[in-house]
Amino acid sequence: MRLSLLLLLLLPGPPPALGMEDAAFPHPGESSQPPPRACPLRCSCPRDDTVDCDGLDLQVFPDNITRAAQHLSLQNNQLQELPYNELSRLSSLRTLNLHNNLISSEGLPDEAFESLTQLQHISVAQNKLSVAPQFLPRSLRVADLAANQMTEIFPLTFGEKPALRAVYLHNNQLGNAGLPPDAFRGSAAVATLSLSSNRLRYVPPSLPPALERLHLQNNLISKVPRGALSRQTHLRELHLQHNQLTDSGLDATTFSKLHRLEYLDLSHNQLAAVPAGLPRTLAVLHLGRNRIRQVEAARLRGARGLRYLLLQHNPLGAAGLPAGALRPLRGLHTLHLYGNGLDRVPPALPRRLRALVLPHNRVAMLGARDLAATPGLTELNLAYNRLASAHVHPRAFRRLRALRSLDLAGNQLTRLPAGLPAGLHTLRLQRNQLRALEPEPLVGLDQLRDLSLAHNQLRVGDIGPGTWHELQALQVLDLSHNQLSFMPPDLPEALEELHLQGNRISYVGPEAFLSTPRLRALFLRANRLHMTSIAPEAFLGLPHLRVVDTAGNPEQVLVRLPPTAPRRPRAEGP
Repeated sequence: MRLSLLLLLLLPGPPPALGMEDAAFPHPGESSQPPPRACPLRCSCPRDDTVDCDGLDLQVFPDNITRAAQHLSLQNNQLQELPYNELSRLSSLRTLNLHNNLISSEGLPDEAFESLTQLQHISVAQNKLSVAPQFLPRSLRVADLAANQMTEIFPLTFGEKPALRAVYLHNNQLGNAGLPPDAFRGSAAVATLSLSSNRLRYVPPSLPPALERLHLQNNLISKVPRGALSRQTHLRELHLQHNQLTDSGLDATTFSKLHRLEYLDLSHNQLAAVPAGLPRTLAVLHLGRNRIRQVEAARLRGARGLRYLLLQHNPLGAAGLPAGALRPLRGLHTLHLYGNGLDRVPPALPRRLRALVLPHNRVAMLGARDLAATPGLTELNLAYNRLASAHVHPRAFRRLRALRSLDLAGNQLTRLPAGLPAGLHTLRLQRNQLRALEPEPLVGLDQLRDLSLAHNQLRVGDIGPGTWHELQALQVLDLSHNQLSFMPPDLPEALEELHLQGNRISYVGPEAFLSTPRLRALFLRANRLHMTSIAPEAFLGLPHLRVVDTAGNPEQVLVRLPPTAPRRPRAEGP
């Protein structure tokens, strides 16, 4: 070949065309790298089998996608139709993402996906489909058609797909008439089905038998037909909240066959009683915002494994939780009774209870033994009740040695409760009527880390000497919105965050923070500080200070931090 090239240079006239063997041979210095990978204009193709055309405002389906493509993403465009000729070429596709386009049912041919025999994942969510595709490939594993306008699906949309595991149909307009009885025939492996936010009036029959998660919330469901859930013995999560269920829409067999059910949400319905036939495996039961007036122990006997019971916003009143009503729930961990009209702590609660949440009720008294039945409590929330200091017994908290969080905000307390548990980490007393702080109630609280006293009536002179000495582990102290006229002295050494906004502080002296060398954040917003109100030396001993908020004062306050501070704080004007 080299001799041929030499002769061509010596012969007169134009050179003859080179043969294939000559053309294939590289010239000296010519690169031998493969030709660049074909990729549609403006798209990216990070691998030979991947084409990414996301967010390009495409109005037309790209026409030069490689036949070898296995992963094609066209989400966040303006496609209105899918051309059959272009899709049928892509028989190797495994994932197809068409999320958030403008594709209508008219722009989606019936045979659009019939050539995609390898397809496993498809998303046509958030488009303009009025009906589902009549046919999806048998190979499919995950189908997402959520957030369209679909009123109907067809037998072969999801039927006859043995590998199908997850179907998402939420946020459509599907009624029961739009779901054929054989919608999932031949697709027995479906484990996740989302039909939430549609127009269903009853739980559809013939659901896949292998379901583990079923979402039916935000429909118009008033009834679960007898036997509708009898075959779903693998179901672990059932979401029926925000429907129109009444007691007559359920019966004793509705949930009795669900031997693996762990999570049941029936909140925001119209139930007047706890449902019967609850399975032993149930761990979480949401019954909030119904019309339940009384909880009967007999209804809870089957659910002996229950760990979390949420009954908030039901009209239970004084007689709604009689003594022993929750006795069958020996392993109950958390009980939510928010806004139930209770006038006292329910008696005879399960002994192993760890969290009792009772805010926004009418509890006006805590007796010496009201909490004695639950010595293992770690969290107690009695915020926004009617507790006055005179009606909180000094031994009310005596047995709660495991208590770590106590919320008494929004009551009518005028002094700190006595006998607080020594292991407390968090104590919330904001929005009471506290007028004095004395060291005695805080003795022994050497593990307290977070104390909120905001929105009370405290003055610096009302804080007894030595009050803070007991709180050697305190890291967060909120004294905002009180009546403090200057910095409280002798704050705890471990303090890292101090809230003093909304007081009457007009001066911060040079020794204000000598006792708090670990301070990281200081909030002095909306006080009475002026430009020279803060002594220049005030922050010299605070190497960790990162935030100083002085906005909303009469004048802009300039704050000078020591040079060792990691970054400048926020020092804003009004």
